[in-house]
Amino acid sequence: MARVVPMRILPTLTLAVFSCVTYASGFQLLEQNASGIGNAYAGSAALADNASTIYFNPAGMTQLQAREVSGGLAIVRPSFTFSNSGSSVGSVLGATGNGGDAGGWATIPNGYASLALTKDLYAGIGFGAPFGLKTDYDDQWIGAAQATMFEVKTYNVNPSVAYRVNDKVSLGAGINWQRLEATYKRVAATVAPTTPIKLTLDDDSWGWNIGALFSVSPSTRLGISYRSAIKHDTAGLLDVNNGGAGTVAAIAGIKLPGTAIFSVTQQLSDSWQMLGDVSWTGWSSIPKVDIIRATNGSLAQVLDTNFRDTWRVAVGATYKYSDTWKLKYGVAYDQTPVKTAATRLVSMPDNDRIWLSLGAQWEPNKTSKLDLGVSYIYIRDSTVDNNQSAFLRGRVAGEYSGNIWILGAQYSMSF
Repeated sequence: MARVVPMRILPTLTLAVFSCVTYASGFQLLEQNASGIGNAYAGSAALADNASTIYFNPAGMTQLQAREVSGGLAIVRPSFTFSNSGSSVGSVLGATGNGGDAGGWATIPNGYASLALTKDLYAGIGFGAPFGLKTDYDDQWIGAAQATMFEVKTYNVNPSVAYRVNDKVSLGAGINWQRLEATYKRVAATVAPTTPIKLTLDDDSWGWNIGALFSVSPSTRLGISYRSAIKHDTAGLLDVNNGGAGTVAAIAGIKLPGTAIFSVTQQLSDSWQMLGDVSWTGWSSIPKVDIIRATNGSLAQVLDTNFRDTWRVAVGATYKYSDTWKLKYGVAYDQTPVKTAATRLVSMPDNDRIWLSLGAQWEPNKTSKLDLGVSYIYIRDSTVDNNQSAFLRGRVAGEYSGNIWILGAQYSMSF
């Protein structure tokens, strides 16, 4: 598989020296801050209460203090377990078992800084990882010819600007430098049962994002933002049997999806604030991924993802308990880009999910905030019937059960 492919299909996200794995639908990572966890990221493009607005809507910088920084960490524990019902191992003799729990602990960090250049003009920069996931099976499980490990890492640097047009309207924009690194492992079905295949790919590419913020009234704010799709032309090495004679250079192209968010915040009273979110992700930008041998241009493997565009809806509330404490609540429904059991990859056993979130914010003074949040993500059991027997990679048929726990903390400071 092309490095782009792994990242696209089942990526693991790492930023700086941390390695992370979690996701919204597909392998998108919403955890670009930890302060939004408690509200299930409802109101993400309109809230603008710390410098992480740079990611969700750069126009929100006009609502911040003259100088602000924000940094956070999310700790994630996904779980994916497979139950077999009719799988065949093809020519990979000796592959048995359900693979164990393909999930594991991971961390996702983020960091942002915002600066007022003038009364109405702001500049900022953000660091994060918009896509990532990892699955890791026992080497001799029944689907070993399709995948034993899939990991993707992304690094995203996002310089941004914002301009306050007037008291009602602010506009923002940014550019994105993004690095993608992917690793994909499986067992070769055409050589020998124990012959490992390892694909490593990477690429650097550029994208952009824009946003607008509207203060409809003193109590109502609307936000809209869009992040462009980013095309990665990855290159790397297809390593057969730990550097054997079949090892060749490989390439693959993948277009990570664009995303759009529409958000609203409504101050109902001195104590209660309501938040809402509708977001779209253009997963159809990945209908398939071709992995090509760079030496002769021949096709090594195709990932028939057949993804569809998806929608996510979130509703949240914040209650002001005291002058220093706020309590957060949120729920969300998140669609999967996977259309059918036949195109569900063992690398990404994804399905529709529901978020249930709680959190709190402690504000000891006017210049500091500490946000804490926890989310439980229920993933609907997903049926898989991916038949690659024609390519000697066997048929994987059965059902996946999964869930995700997310714990996070975010510290924000103005000065």
